[in-house]
Amino acid sequence: MIRAAIVGIGRWGRTLIGGVQGQSTAFRFTAGHTRTRSKAEAFCAEHGIALKDSLDDIFADPEIDAVVFATPHSEHGRQVEQAAAAGKHVFMEKPFTLDRASAARALDAVARAGIVLGVAYPRRFHPSMRELKVRIDDGRLGTIAHCSAEQNGPAGLFMDPASWRAEASEAPAGGMTAMGVHNLDAMIHLFGRIDEVYATSIRRAVAYDAEDTTSVMFGFANGMSGNLLSSLVTAVTYRLAVFGTKGCAELLTPQFDFRFSPTPSAAPTGRQAAAEPQIIENRGCNTLLAELEAFAAAIRGEAPYPITADEVLHGVSVFEAIIRSAATRLPVRVARD
Repeated sequence: MIRAAIVGIGRWGRTLIGGVQGQSTAFRFTAGHTRTRSKAEAFCAEHGIALKDSLDDIFADPEIDAVVFATPHSEHGRQVEQAAAAGKHVFMEKPFTLDRASAARALDAVARAGIVLGVAYPRRFHPSMRELKVRIDDGRLGTIAHCSAEQNGPAGLFMDPASWRAEASEAPAGGMTAMGVHNLDAMIHLFGRIDEVYATSIRRAVAYDAEDTTSVMFGFANGMSGNLLSSLVTAVTYRLAVFGTKGCAELLTPQFDFRFSPTPSAAPTGRQAAAEPQIIENRGCNTLLAELEAFAAAIRGEAPYPITADEVLHGVSVFEAIIRSAATRLPVRVARD
């Protein structure tokens, strides 16, 4: 059993705890630290989590194997370096860091310490995403022309302006930090390197001083194109669609089922009509549990954590390019890793 501490016990920290505590024989939260102890005492007592007064107390505790961070984005790089120096395995919420330089320093600290790093992109662990990856790799979608992705929600409409999540410095490029990076990671996972981005990020409806709606066009190293939308001021929606010469595969909310529509085998003789799609239902998957158990397996040496350091660094490089493009309103080449 991997014994973990959680740092940051706000809404998302509690969601992580609820996703795994008492449901796994491989991973358990045993300790925690948060900025306002009084707000978390009852919750932690209910879940068998011992609250620590400081990060130093967590790093010094030999009974803690790993640290899970659900903290402000600007703190991530430094926290990874601190945990690595203490010899603790690290699981970091997305985005890994806000810029390439801090990501590179953190990844170097991880490599030098020989610890396991997990980064939280739970969609990677969903059966529908695995199905999509297999079909792309084995050629069943044919030559891929384009990928279109969106992940949206209403969080910006209800955001407390005093929250750190409402600060533009913690949430550059609007919805990218909250949601868009999930689909950015999915695209890197599915198609490899991204060479160029062209982004627009605007403020349409939020009451705080930050952007809420971001759209990005991508040019991939393999020659295909892509686009991404992330808005914080609309209904909850998710769609990842891959357009290939043999058909279109989609992952869709609310169930996140896999849907495949084949390309016709011959030219139509009249009006074009869509073929009946194949639908694979993949419902009820606990992806938070899956990612933390994969992290535990990597610590035990059973299998590497499936998101590599190269992918993590490239994801931050693309994210940084998106921020720059949104600010300049110009296409930006992604830094080479």
